Amino acid sequence: MTKVSPEVFDEMQMQAVLSVSADVSFKSNKFPKYKLGPDNQILDEAAVDDPGPPLKDTVAQETAALSDQHKRLSVRDLASKFDKNLSAAAKLSDEAKLKEVASLEGHVLLKKLRDALEYLRRRLVGRNKEDVEKAISMVEALAVKLTQNEGELIQEKSEVKKLANFLKQASEDAKKLVNQERSFACAEIESAKAVVRRIGEALDEQERMSLTSGKQEIEEMVEEIQQARRIRLLHSPCKVMDMEHELRALRLQIQEKSAFSVKLQQELLLKKLVEENKLSLYALEGSVSLGSILRLQPCSEEAMELSKSSIQWYRLSSQCSRRELISGANKSVYAPEPYDVGRILQVDIISNGQKSTVTTDCPIQPAVGLESYVETLSRKGNSEFSVVISQMNGRNYTTHSAHLLRIGKMRMKLSKGWITKARDAYSSTSMQLCGFRGGGNLAAKSLFWQSRKGQSFVLVFESERERNAAVVLARRYALDCNVVLAGPDDQASLYLL
Repeated sequence: MTKVSPEVFDEMQMQAVLSVSADVSFKSNKFPKYKLGPDNQILDEAAVDDPGPPLKDTVAQETAALSDQHKRLSVRDLASKFDKNLSAAAKLSDEAKLKEVASLEGHVLLKKLRDALEYLRRRLVGRNKEDVEKAISMVEALAVKLTQNEGELIQEKSEVKKLANFLKQASEDAKKLVNQERSFACAEIESAKAVVRRIGEALDEQERMSLTSGKQEIEEMVEEIQQARRIRLLHSPCKVMDMEHELRALRLQIQEKSAFSVKLQQELLLKKLVEENKLSLYALEGSVSLGSILRLQPCSEEAMELSKSSIQWYRLSSQCSRRELISGANKSVYAPEPYDVGRILQVDIISNGQKSTVTTDCPIQPAVGLESYVETLSRKGNSEFSVVISQMNGRNYTTHSAHLLRIGKMRMKLSKGWITKARDAYSSTSMQLCGFRGGGNLAAKSLFWQSRKGQSFVLVFESERERNAAVVLARRYALDCNVVLAGPDDQASLYLL
């Protein structure tokens, strides 16, 4: 019986290596030409071209390449070879079993033959008996030889089993390796798909970016074309000058029409207010200018007494679009302050549930010479005014002695001699300053000043001009300190208009 061992594969590979591949590239594709020389020696014809590598080297290179190719067997080929060898080992195992059965049958036959010969030997005598004994010895020799063959068969059977186990293990390892390689290949395929997907996304993004950049370039080109057109128009002086003159004329016309429209609206409103005043039960007496006093007087017998009526003064905005309540102005007498200049004043009288409204005929006019007087005082830096305290903290001040009010660029100070009544900077958030709104004959000369929370004064000046100049000057200095001086409950933003 032939033994099978792992060396069979190496012998097969070596036999395969010795064959020449069909891909061998020889020097030429035709039979070489020879010629005979002296003494019938074979000589090659002289080659015209440069001789290439010899045929032996070419065959050696091809053989080495084939050997490397055979050594680089793929995992799948290796697995198939293991499966074939495993099937061959199974066939050998089956043959060994058959031989074992045959050997057992041979032993039985030899035993029967020996028994038969023994029976014959006991029956025969002479030469025939000797022949039978020889036959018995031959049968015994055959039995010994059969026993030896059985031993060899058992050894071969164990070797076949070892080989079968080895091939089975190798086949399982090859299958595991194939599965591992398959998983690796699947992972590489998935990674390749992911790479392809990312490349596709990158290409789509690049395409979108190129489209966006293309749109931007088109917009930039349009802008450049428009700029070029504008530059071309600018290089046409006649057209540009004509357009500028037309625009200037249109602006002037619009300004004139706007001013005329505002003037007409104000005149219409004043006429309407005058008509309402004619129908009103009350009238205003006094000059409609800064430094004067406006007094509310009844002009009809049906009018109720002012002492029994509720009074509230308002100022209208410059466009007469809204009314601004003047806090504290609830007397029949009101002295306009500098902020009222250019505004229309209005007063509501409510008596017995009936409301009557009286309005000034025109806006409050500025005082003559006040602006130049304020400019003169502002050049000095600190201005001093002689005042008399009329009220202090909402109560009448009994001592009517002269005090000095100093208005500086950073603070205001009220003193008498070396005694300081009040001194505070404009940065104080609780400081308030406005004309006196409590009525009285001295209202045009009086102002209300709250230096700090819980300390307030009503100061009476020597003249209306000094009172108005003090208010204007203090508000100007406070505005330089980013502070707006307003009256009680007034909106500070109104003083910035």
